[in-house]
Amino acid sequence: MCGIAGWVDYERAEEALRTGVGPMTATMADRGPDAEGIWSGPHVALGHRRLAVIDIEGGKQPMTVADGNGEVLVALTYSGEVYNFTELRAELEAHGHTFRTRSDTEVVLHAYLEWGDGFAERFNGMYAFALWDARREELLLVRDRMGIKPLYYMPTRDGVLFGSEPKAILAAPGVRAEVDLDGMRELLSFTKTPGHGIFRDMYEVRPGEIVRVGRNGLKTRRYWRLEAREHTDDVDTTVTNVRGLLDDIVARQLVSDVPLCTLLSGGLDSSAVTALAQRTLHEGGMGAGRTAERIRSFAVDYAGQEDRFQADEMRETPDAPFVRDLVAYAGPDHRDIVLSPAELLAPGLRETVLHARDLPVGMGDMDTSLYLLFKAVRERSTVALSGESADEVFGGYRWFHDPEAVNADMFPWMAFGMRGSGAGGVLAPDLTTKLDIEGYQRQRYAEALAEVPRLPGEDGRERRMREICYMHLTRFVQILLDRKDRMSMAVGLEVRVPFCDHRLVEYVFNAPWAMKTYDGREKSLLRGATRDVLPESIVERVKSPYPSTQDPAYEQALRDQVSDLLADGDAPARALIDPAPLRETLDSPLGEVSDQRNRFGMEIALQLNTWLRDHDVALSW
Repeated sequence: MCGIAGWVDYERAEEALRTGVGPMTATMADRGPDAEGIWSGPHVALGHRRLAVIDIEGGKQPMTVADGNGEVLVALTYSGEVYNFTELRAELEAHGHTFRTRSDTEVVLHAYLEWGDGFAERFNGMYAFALWDARREELLLVRDRMGIKPLYYMPTRDGVLFGSEPKAILAAPGVRAEVDLDGMRELLSFTKTPGHGIFRDMYEVRPGEIVRVGRNGLKTRRYWRLEAREHTDDVDTTVTNVRGLLDDIVARQLVSDVPLCTLLSGGLDSSAVTALAQRTLHEGGMGAGRTAERIRSFAVDYAGQEDRFQADEMRETPDAPFVRDLVAYAGPDHRDIVLSPAELLAPGLRETVLHARDLPVGMGDMDTSLYLLFKAVRERSTVALSGESADEVFGGYRWFHDPEAVNADMFPWMAFGMRGSGAGGVLAPDLTTKLDIEGYQRQRYAEALAEVPRLPGEDGRERRMREICYMHLTRFVQILLDRKDRMSMAVGLEVRVPFCDHRLVEYVFNAPWAMKTYDGREKSLLRGATRDVLPESIVERVKSPYPSTQDPAYEQALRDQVSDLLADGDAPARALIDPAPLRETLDSPLGEVSDQRNRFGMEIALQLNTWLRDHDVALSW
């Protein structure tokens, strides 16, 4: 997978750039624990930390291609996977290109030499990379269509700084971590505005975008975006086509030279990926993650969760019984990762997770448990397939099917109830007024709505549901993809997301909503396409999000930590938070804070304090 960093400056000496990129690259060590490399030339230095997945010996980076005289033509620092690299390599060889390695990295370089910046349209995969064209003295920053892999940049007076994560840019000489009111609004509003980097003067390459950097500044080009197209297939044909796409996608994403597994929750999405992977391995013997033709799988659970589980508005059932059903039915080589409150509250864990995410996002045990899950998985596998993004693609969340949320003039996940999960409830009143987070959310909602592609004559429910689907595929999914990337790469685990294959996304996006719910339920197309490989219990299971611990010991520990924060007159977050709602939470009976809105308030207060204390952040307002 890897982490990348770099610096282009048309006025500084090469040695200064190379020296500056060293610390930037070092911040990416967790993303790439296997090797480090730096390449420099006039006006540029590229850094790379490698997680070796394909062509262990030959895929070292940064990678270059030179002419017959040894002069470098192009150089690349690359993160991700191009799943169709084998076909592209054959096509390039037919055009006369020769290859030194088996890696997809070298295919990307030669694809650029053959097709210029039109090469990105030919890739199927998840990737974020920087390519330096020494002939033109230009840099290209390229990100995959769905934004699975992150890539940030900061324009400078004479060039640009870039990195897989903000921390790489913040490690550059003379750069300070600064957040203004607009950055704070983005951070706390539970939106994910394409291109917004939160830190002042920092941007994120948009999904499906190329940023070209030259002596005359920066230019951007979108090489992919969702388009509205007429869907002419009937239901049966559509279900068949979805299955055909999934079979191809899973098979492509099982290619690996290192141990591979799946992440299993017992829900429809992860169970479908696991079952299809198991069938593919059994029939074709592909991949490095098999044990006697069995795919490895891992599930997270909390000690005592199944026994004490209480249904709420988001989760009707615990995961464990359904995980067991899938394991018995499909036969993966499975292992449960069971976490205790002590592990979730281990000293330094919040700091570790916050360092990985760069920002206080307040997801609490849903972040720390994901980190601990991935850490345990990484002891046995280097690559994992995930069911992430199926809800956005197929319409799985409950608010897709809630008339009030669908018809509200705001992002539907906020209308459904997540509005109350915002941080505004614990912020100081004067800061709440300055931020006007609800106004910011309305502005961002209006921008998203204006982008939606439409078919001529499309109106009523179909028009509205296209809008809802578009917002999830361009905003909401980015929140979850970013979380999964940071938590997995913090332990050097590559997580692949089959449901983000752009071919599947395009096809299902344009299927009418009536077809996406043809059996009267959520995710009808996915259920119909994978029913034959799943037990009936999972086929019929209602959507249940990633689990959160219900252990009162965890809640009590949060209360103790918040109490300590409120008692500390020097706590840096005291200037940002309103103690009153936090004290009200502390005075309430233990157990009522299982309401996620209340617990979120405690989590965000603690994370804000850790962030301000440990990350040398300047707040400019």
